Amino acid sequence: DLTPPSFPGAKAGIRSDTQPTAGVTWMLTDAIAIDVPLAAGFKHDILGEGAIAGVGKIGEVRALPMTLLVQYRFRGAEADFRPYVGLGPTYAKFYKARSTAALTALTGGTPSNPTTLSMQSKWALTAQLGLAVHLTGNWSLDASVAKTALKTRATLSTGQTLDAKIDPWSYSLGIAYRF
Repeated sequence: DLTPPSFPGAKAGIRSDTQPTAGVTWMLTDAIAIDVPLAAGFKHDILGEGAIAGVGKIGEVRALPMTLLVQYRFRGAEADFRPYVGLGPTYAKFYKARSTAALTALTGGTPSNPTTLSMQSKWALTAQLGLAVHLTGNWSLDASVAKTALKTRATLSTGQTLDAKIDPWSYSLGIAYRF
């Protein structure tokens, strides 16, 4: 919800983004691993919703999630199927937040004094479920799903705020090579 002064029921939504990623997993023991997902960053459109749903895009922001997961892998190191669970912190770095002319018009700005926005970078907790499937030799297939409990706030140059409960789901399917 956009805080007053605004239209009653003025809300915003954040569109998801999909990007190729990579990762590094280091096995501390046969069962415990440290996993670091790597991504170049994501671009999210911020859209008007509720009473302002018809205005479309009101802004955009880039996000770089930095996550460190401790995983517990079930079954032995030589097993063909190894389910695992992971848990760890994520720092969501938000940058390059930009507003649109639609947001400026909605909040009383002008072309010479447009409304700007910024998004707070935040810490959050990430939980993960996954499965590693041995293919051949040192190669395996890895699939996982992760959920991050993320809440943040966008602040407009007008002093208004938008609290966002983003809580992203991340899905990963990849090929792994064991050194």
